[in-house]
Amino acid sequence: MKVKELVSELERFAPPSLQENYDNAGLNVGFPEDDIAGVLICIDVVPEVVDEAIAKHCNMIVSHHPLIFPNIKRITGSNNVEKSIIKALQNNISIYCGHTNFDKAQNGVSMKMCEKLGLKNCSVLDPEVGLLRKIAVYVPQQQVEVVRQAMFLAGAGTIGNYDECSFNVDGTGTFRAGEGCNPFVGAIGERHHENEVKVEVVCPSYLQSKVVSAMLKVHPYEEPAFDIYRIENQWNSIGLGAVGELEDEIIEEELLAKVKQEFNVGNIRHSAPTGRKVRRIAVCGGSGASFIRTAIAMNADAFITADIKYHDWFLAEGKILLLDIGHYESEQFTKEIFYDVIVKKSINFATYFSDINTNPINNY
Repeated sequence: MKVKELVSELERFAPPSLQENYDNAGLNVGFPEDDIAGVLICIDVVPEVVDEAIAKHCNMIVSHHPLIFPNIKRITGSNNVEKSIIKALQNNISIYCGHTNFDKAQNGVSMKMCEKLGLKNCSVLDPEVGLLRKIAVYVPQQQVEVVRQAMFLAGAGTIGNYDECSFNVDGTGTFRAGEGCNPFVGAIGERHHENEVKVEVVCPSYLQSKVVSAMLKVHPYEEPAFDIYRIENQWNSIGLGAVGELEDEIIEEELLAKVKQEFNVGNIRHSAPTGRKVRRIAVCGGSGASFIRTAIAMNADAFITADIKYHDWFLAEGKILLLDIGHYESEQFTKEIFYDVIVKKSINFATYFSDINTNPINNY
């Protein structure tokens, strides 16, 4: 498998268009045409991780946090980022980074947190808006199944856990072919009436071109009539954070102990206990303080995230138990997501988890 092929698999799971506009997910350092000898999975890229990749004969590193972030204007080896880039290039090592696109992806970072806590009935805490498109196309009745199936195979027609979703309306289309046309039905210069079906399907914006191309490839008309609409609906399976429920309610102290154990946290900062039992829990990997009010609105008893600032703690107001477990700790299981995506393919190279703890924060 080549580097570009593995990148394609990773981005099929978490399309780069999902990333935040400040982010730099993707192939930060790379040799796309190289065959992969081995992959090392990590949270951060530092010189020691690159050394580890060299020692394990891995020519590709898959990291959660981008290496080149923010933009770099010069590379002189003056800091760890520049040293990592130089060492990777010198040793023909590609570095792929899956950041906020993996945070937002279906079954992404926050859903993995829910899995570790054993939460059930999980849903996205802050679903994305404006990323869905509706494609409506008019097809002769005899060819409608071929066209509809082509769009399904291209990724259209999925709503939640349902696929091959479409809406179909029978009607009559009219058209008149001009000189030089080669009409599928009808005669040049004469108005033609054709029994057609209007087929409507929904697809993600990043699949729009693929779905339209697939439709045009099998549509019998020279000039198919179709419409594309931007949908403002929430995309409930894509977005930041997640919320779910424990099998049974527990006291707040039990939750703190459970989180400390499952996430191997040295120190949990938390708000004042509410005195209520906990069952519904919201989570957000990384810096999720901006979703405190959202978690409260979702009737969560507790919210687990990282990087909560001083004034953010006041938002709890006795309504919710806030837990700051640390940025690295909340995202550490992203490595398992990468691994699962990689091993689902038939691979002939070794895949390792990095042994380097890149968490820059220590607890006394």
